[in-house]
Amino acid sequence: MTSARSSSSPPLRYRFGVGARAAAALLGGYALASLASAFTALALPVPRAEAILAGNMLALVVYPAVAVWSFLAASAGRAWAGLLVSGTALALGVWILRGVL
Repeated sequence: MTSARSSSSPPLRYRFGVGARAAAALLGGYALASLASAFTALALPVPRAEAILAGNMLALVVYPAVAVWSFLAASAGRAWAGLLVSGTALALGVWILRGVL
């Protein structure tokens, strides 16, 4: 009798890597798109409604780009590191533009 689990199934480490990349794509993509939208809305020297619209349109490009990039990165750790670095830069920019820092 053969085991219910096939020996050709991917190892657990691979599965965790795919899960971490999916989390980076979903959660990190949403966070980065939100930060990019806020930064753009604050940074553009146009009327407020136009700046918000431009920020939201940018977020529609950033979210899928981050999702694709998180699976193209060499590892899940690099995907999360890239999200952390770019998210920190955008968050600092938002705080500076709002006058918090």
